[in-house]
Amino acid sequence: MNPSTAIATVLIDELIRQGVREAVLCPGSRSAPLAYALEAADREGRLRLHVRVDERSAAYLALGLAKVTRVPVPVVTTSGTAVANLHPAVLEAAQGYVPMIVLTADRPQELRGTGANQTTDQVKIFGSAARWFHEFGTPERRGGQQAIWRSVVGRAMAEAQGHPAGDPGPVHLNVPLREPLVPDQLSDLSIDASAAESDDLGWSAEVSTATEATAAGAPTDTSAASGMSTAELDWPEPLAGRPHGEPWLSLRNSRTRKEIAGGAGIAPVPRTLVVLGDLPDPAAVAELAELADAAGWPIIAEPFGSYRRGRVTPHGPLLLRGADWLSDNLPERILIGGRVTLDRSLAQLMRNPAVTVEAVTPLTSWADPGHVVRRVHGWDDIERSRDVVAACVDRAWSARWRAAGLAVAEAVTPIITGSWPSGPAVGHIVAQSMPENTGIYLGSSNIARDMDLCRDPRDIARGVVSVGNRGLAGIDGVVSSAIGMALSRAPHPAIAVMGDLTFLHDTNALLIGPSEPRPDLTIVVINDNGGGIFGTLEPGREALAAPYERIFGTPTDTRIAALCEAHGIAHEIVIDEDVLRERISSHAKGIRVCEIPIARSGQREFRAALDAAVVSALS
Repeated sequence: MNPSTAIATVLIDELIRQGVREAVLCPGSRSAPLAYALEAADREGRLRLHVRVDERSAAYLALGLAKVTRVPVPVVTTSGTAVANLHPAVLEAAQGYVPMIVLTADRPQELRGTGANQTTDQVKIFGSAARWFHEFGTPERRGGQQAIWRSVVGRAMAEAQGHPAGDPGPVHLNVPLREPLVPDQLSDLSIDASAAESDDLGWSAEVSTATEATAAGAPTDTSAASGMSTAELDWPEPLAGRPHGEPWLSLRNSRTRKEIAGGAGIAPVPRTLVVLGDLPDPAAVAELAELADAAGWPIIAEPFGSYRRGRVTPHGPLLLRGADWLSDNLPERILIGGRVTLDRSLAQLMRNPAVTVEAVTPLTSWADPGHVVRRVHGWDDIERSRDVVAACVDRAWSARWRAAGLAVAEAVTPIITGSWPSGPAVGHIVAQSMPENTGIYLGSSNIARDMDLCRDPRDIARGVVSVGNRGLAGIDGVVSSAIGMALSRAPHPAIAVMGDLTFLHDTNALLIGPSEPRPDLTIVVINDNGGGIFGTLEPGREALAAPYERIFGTPTDTRIAALCEAHGIAHEIVIDEDVLRERISSHAKGIRVCEIPIARSGQREFRAALDAAVVSALS
C-alpha cells in the first residue's frame, strides 16, 4: 500500500465516521488517491458521491447540499487553478455560515517553487474566509500517522460546524501527495473497521505490538492480525480507526440546545416589531417567530427560512411605504433576527432615532450595516424570555398593524396579479402554488426582492423551506446550489427561481454525467434578457439612459432552449399563468426549466404603482 493511498483512504473513512454522507469530487491527477477512496466509499454505500468537471460549480453544489442539512460536505480537487476556482463558494459559505470541507491535493514540498506543472501556493489561499486551515505532512511509509490524520479530520469537522466557540463555515485541508498516486490494487481502498478487539488506541494489543516492531525495523509476524485487510497488513500500522465505526474525536451535538444562562433576556416592550432576515439555519427562523407569537408582536419577514409564520405581515415591508400611517404607529423597538438586506424602507425605519433596535444572534457576531443596534441578545434568550414577554403586546397597536397589513394586501394583490408576465406576478404564483415541504432556492438581485414584496405568507403551504445565497448575494453558483439543496431534501419537491443572467452564469451546473445522482428540480427562469435590477436603482434614471443598455442592461440574446437541449434538460417557455401553477404544484422528474419571458422595462413604474396603492389603502 503506497502512502498516498493510505492517507486518502483514512481521511475519507474518518469523514464518514464524523457524519459526512455527501461528497463532491472534481477530476484531477494529483487528487487521484482521494478520488479512488471516495469512489470506493460510494460503491460500498457509505456516502453519496457527486462528480463535477467544473470546480466552481462543484463547490456551490457542496454549499447547496449543506445549506439546509447543516452537515459539512467535502469538495475535493486537484492542485493549481482548480483550488482557486473554489474561492467564490468559499466566500459565500464564510459569509453565509454554511459548513464546508475544502479538501485539496497539492504537490509535495520538494516540488513547490520549482516551476512544476499545476503548482501554486495553496497554503491559506482562502485567507480569512476559511474558519480553519491545516496542511498535512506529506505521507510516508512509517508508523504513527493515522492518529494525526484522523484527529485533524475531527478538528476540521468541529471547526466547520462552529465548535467549540466559533461560527459555522468553510475549513481548508491541504494534502501534499507524492507519486504513486494510484493504488496498487483496488482492495487497498477498503478499511476493515470491525477488525480485532480494541484497546483505547483503536486496535488490538497484538497488532499494536506488531506495529511497534515494524517501526523499529524488526521483522513482523502478521499472522496475529488476522482481522486486518490485506492493505492494512502491508502498512506499518493498522488503519482501521476506532472500533465499531466510532469517530476518532467525538464532537458535541451541534443540534443540542445550549444550557439556558441567567441574565435579563429580552424585555417585554409592548410596541415591538420583529424583523426576520436571513439566518444560517433556516429552522431557526421559526424560533424567533414563535416568540413573536407568544408576545403578540407583528412580524416583517424576508422570504427566507422555514414557514409557516402566522403573524407575518403580508407583502413584506410594503406597509412601510405609508409614511403618515407609520409615523402614527411607530414601533418603540425593532427586534432583528438574521441579516436584513432587501428593502431600503426597512433600513430607513431602523435609522429612525425614535426606534430602539436590538439584535438576536445565534452566532458570535451580528449584522448592523446601519450602525443602529443598541443591544445584542444571544439566541438562548429567545427560549428563556418566552414567559417574560407572553401577551405583553399593546393590543390596540398590534391590531392596527394587522388591519393595515390586510388593507395593503387587498390593495396591491390586483396590481401584482395584473402585471403578468412580470417577476412579482411569477413570485406570487410560485408562493401560492408550492406543495407542502417544498424547498425553494431564490436567486439574487430582483428575484429575492420580488418574492419579498409579492408573497402573502398566509398562502404558503406548511413545511416550505426557502433559502438563497445571501452571504454575498452574488449571482454565481445559484443553479449548482439549488441542485445541491434539491438532492439533500429528496424526496420533497424542489424549486429554484432566478433571472436569466443568474441562470446563464452557472450553466456548468448542468454538466452532470450519466452516472451521477440527479435531483427532481423545477428551475423557473424569468428572462428579461439582461440585468433588470439596475433599472430599479440609480443607473436606471432617465437622465443616465444613454449608456445604460450596454454597461448595465447587458443583454445576451442567449437561446436558453438550445442551451438546455445541449445538456439534455427538459425546457419549456411558459406564457400562461395556469401552466406555471401546474408546473409548480406538480412534482418534477429530473431537472426541468420553465422559462418565462418578460419585459425589462416598466419596473420603476410598477413599484411606484405599488407605493401609491399602499398610501391610498392606509389613508
